[in-house]
Amino acid sequence: MNLREEIHFIDLTARMALRADAADFVLGYLWWILEPLLFVAIFYFVFGVILDSPRADFLSFLVIGKLPFQWFSGGMNTCATAITGSQPLIAYSPIPKSLLVLSRLQQTTYKQLAVFALMGVYLIGIGEPVTLSWLWVLAIAPVQYIVIAAFSLFGAVMVCVAQDFAKLIQLFTLGMMFSSGIFWDVRALDPTMQWMIFTFNPVAFLLDAYRQALLYHNAIDLMQLAQTAAVFAGFCAVGLAWIRRHETWLALRVLSR
Repeated sequence: MNLREEIHFIDLTARMALRADAADFVLGYLWWILEPLLFVAIFYFVFGVILDSPRADFLSFLVIGKLPFQWFSGGMNTCATAITGSQPLIAYSPIPKSLLVLSRLQQTTYKQLAVFALMGVYLIGIGEPVTLSWLWVLAIAPVQYIVIAAFSLFGAVMVCVAQDFAKLIQLFTLGMMFSSGIFWDVRALDPTMQWMIFTFNPVAFLLDAYRQALLYHNAIDLMQLAQTAAVFAGFCAVGLAWIRRHETWLALRVLSR
C-alpha cells in the first residue's frame, strides 16, 4: 500500500465501524453525544454537588476537562484490541497491523469531533465569549491525536504479547483520569508540583491548555506543546517502525490464540 491507499483504508474502515456500531443501538449516533454528557452529569453530581466543589465555574471546568479526556480514554481502550480483535481479517489479508490501530483511533476521533462541537455549543450557550484564543484548539487537538496514537500503538502491541495488558490499559486510563486534573486544578498546587505534573503527564498539560484557551482566554505554552508533539511523534515513529518490522510475528501471535 502507498500512503494514499493507507489513509483511504484508515478512513473507510473507521467510517464503516461507526455505522456498524450505531446500528447496534436504538439511539444510534446520538450516543456520541449522550455518553459524554452522562459522564459529565455523573461526575458533576459527585464532585460538584455531593463533595461541593468551591469553584464557581466547576461545571465549565469539568466539561473542558472530561470531554477532551474522553478522546484519550476512548482511543486507548478501543485501540488496545485493534490487532487481536481483527483475527479474521489478519487470517485472510496481509494488511499492515499499524493500520488496524490507526483506523480504531480514527473511529474515536470522528466521535470526538461531535463532542468538541458539543463543547463549543455549551460554552456559547452559557455566554462565554468567542475569542481568537479559541483558535489554539487547532494546535492542541492535533498534538493530543499524536499522544493518543503513540500510547495506542504500544498498547496494541502489548495486548498481542499478553491479553492481560488490556486490563492494565483500562487501569492506566482510570489512573490518568484521576491524575490529570479533570476534577481538580493542577495550577492550585505549588509551582514545583505543577511543573512535575505538566512535564511528565502530557494529558494534564493538554487539558490545562484547552482550559486556558477556551475558558480563560489565555495563550498556551507553545514551547511545551511543540516539545510534547516532537516527543510523541518520535514514539509514534518508533512504534510504527517496530510493528512493520514484526508484521509476521504479530500475525502469528494473533492467529495462535
